[in-house]
Amino acid sequence: MPSASYPKAARLHRPLEFTNALKGKRVSRGALFTLSKAKPVYPLTEPIARLGLVIAKRFAAKATTRNAIKRVARESFRHCRHELPACDYVIRLHGKVTPCTLTELKITIRKEIDHHFAKAKSA
Repeated sequence: MPSASYPKAARLHRPLEFTNALKGKRVSRGALFTLSKAKPVYPLTEPIARLGLVIAKRFAAKATTRNAIKRVARESFRHCRHELPACDYVIRLHGKVTPCTLTELKITIRKEIDHHFAKAKSA
C-alpha cells in the first residue's frame, strides 16, 4: 500500500509551475473552488501528482479560515494522490466563504474538494 504522506516532491513550489497549471485544463469548478491541471513544467525523476493552493485574502479574510481551507485541501489530496494522474494540480478559491463555524466550513470544503479530485481521477 502506498504511503499517504505529503512530501515536498508532491507540492508546487515555483511561480512558473502555478502559472502553467492555472493556464492548463480546468478539471472542474464548484461553488467555492476551481481545480486546474497541467503536465509538469520541469522533468520529474518519477511521475507524481503535485498540488498547489491559491487562497486569496479577498475571498477568505481571516487567517484561520485560510489555514483551515489549506489544511483540508492538503489532507484530501494526501489521501488520493496515488490514484490521480501524474499532473500538476492547483486548487483556487474563487468565491467568498460564507461566515459559519470552522467545523461546518471544513465539512463543506472537504465534500467539494473530494468531488473535484473524483472528477480528476476520471478525467
